[in-house]
Amino acid sequence: MMKQTSLLIIAIALINACSSKTGHNQKRTSNEPIYVQMADSEMKRNPDPRLLDFRDKPKWEYTNGLILLSFYKVWEETGEDRFLNYGKAYMDSMITDDGKILTYKQTDYNIDRINPGKYLILLNQIEPKPEYEIAIQTLRDQMREHPRTTEGGFWHKKRYEHQMWLDGLYMGSPFLAQYARKYDEPKLFDDVTKQFELIDKYAYSKEKHLYSHGWDESKSQKWADPETGLSPEFWGRAMGWFAMAIVDALDYFPTDHPGRDQLISIAQKVAVGIKEYQDPKTGVWYQVLDKGKQEGNYLEASCSSMFVYFLAKALKNGYIDPSYQAVAERGYQGTLKEFIKYNEDGTISLTQVCGVAGLGGDPYRDGTYEYYINEIIRDNDPKGVGPFIMAAILMEE
Repeated sequence: MMKQTSLLIIAIALINACSSKTGHNQKRTSNEPIYVQMADSEMKRNPDPRLLDFRDKPKWEYTNGLILLSFYKVWEETGEDRFLNYGKAYMDSMITDDGKILTYKQTDYNIDRINPGKYLILLNQIEPKPEYEIAIQTLRDQMREHPRTTEGGFWHKKRYEHQMWLDGLYMGSPFLAQYARKYDEPKLFDDVTKQFELIDKYAYSKEKHLYSHGWDESKSQKWADPETGLSPEFWGRAMGWFAMAIVDALDYFPTDHPGRDQLISIAQKVAVGIKEYQDPKTGVWYQVLDKGKQEGNYLEASCSSMFVYFLAKALKNGYIDPSYQAVAERGYQGTLKEFIKYNEDGTISLTQVCGVAGLGGDPYRDGTYEYYINEIIRDNDPKGVGPFIMAAILMEE
């Protein structure tokens, strides 16, 4: 562990040195692309990447993976190593020399824990290490044994029995598609396709053109409709996770795989709902998507950033009609206007991010409208910052 800690300290020092060279002041950062400004701001707020997401202890977690993936994309755009080094520091401090992932427990079968593997596969292609490879295979092994619904859908977590959440599609499916391409496991694309098929089969509302946050196959949860097993509301970020999952998984699908056309078809359905519930005044989206005029609802930054990312990437790859370009532009400009704040120290912030939301658990989360609008709202929550950076890269191209 001493080696990992020392590496982290060195990496953080290098990051801070690079940051001080470029300068965190309003005049300097205003000349940088906004995704660079946001990434530099995030490193200033969180010099230790292990403590992202308002933590006081290191953790192997999906939010770290989300931020590191966005930083990887910034590094690809700029070639500036501080953005890559930030992620390397995290991986080198959380993966031991023998490939053990610290704080990770495979038998929890928590699909959230798979998400950092996306960045790890990319990093291992640039700087291969035996310990990285072992950690990647550990995550793949989890998904081989991960509990499933009767039709083969991955449970969100072992302790959330019989449940598929939209969030889980983002955490697991793009990683598996990426793994399938990198490690030549073509049958895995069938499994990835199945996950999207099941959500589309059970969670889609033909009336609303939206997807419910969660589906309980057993229909035993208090939040689950006794006939459909669905949670009662359409939460913005859940739809955002699902939307990003589709376009990210498609990056790796072979052009001749039948699942590719199925995913594109689902992407087109998602786009319809996103367009329908875009706020006409601001161009962004509400915490509870279809109840914008209801008391207590608010414009929310993470789902807005995720939707812009989805639209921009789907447009770039030809998955959706070019007319959606106007929806993406309104969404991006609205996000800049409604949620970006310039701070006196030269950093920028993303405001109005729902801190967390889920279903079930203890204390019990019932998935009602009142539940979603009363969860904590924070500035610079990584679940908003990461998607905003990735959306800005595509929109600023």
